[in-house]
Amino acid sequence: MGKNYFTEEERKKLEENPYVEKVSLKAITYTETFKEHFAKEKALEKGPTQIFRDADFDVTVLGKDRIKTFSRRIKTMSHRLEGYTDLRSESSGRPPIKERTQEEEIAYLKHKVALQEQQIEALKKTNFIHREAKRASHKKNSNSSKT
Repeated sequence: MGKNYFTEEERKKLEENPYVEKVSLKAITYTETFKEHFAKEKALEKGPTQIFRDADFDVTVLGKDRIKTFSRRIKTMSHRLEGYTDLRSESSGRPPIKERTQEEEIAYLKHKVALQEQQIEALKKTNFIHREAKRASHKKNSNSSKT
């Protein structure tokens, strides 16, 4: 299933709508006002397509899938503490590395070494178990060939 791209005319028409913040070739960013309006109307048992029509959107341009996923997204947004705000700009990806004091760094490194020592011991034990199992299977095989 591919993305439905907007033509230049469709993009211009969508950008004229007061409920649209931004339109790209593939996606629409709606205003917080529209998201809140949509949630209120949905609570009044109005259908998603009808809400878009009432807000002067051309539902044939948007398509059923876009409307359905928007409705689903609004439902999840309504349960969040942040509400309908767009959090994508706030999440910058990888968290910044925290500067540590020397004491914190030493404690962190000691903890890291202790974990690595535990991992090494576990690997030694599994290696030993595998070697013992191999020896035992060789002994069984060698006894059966002598009889």
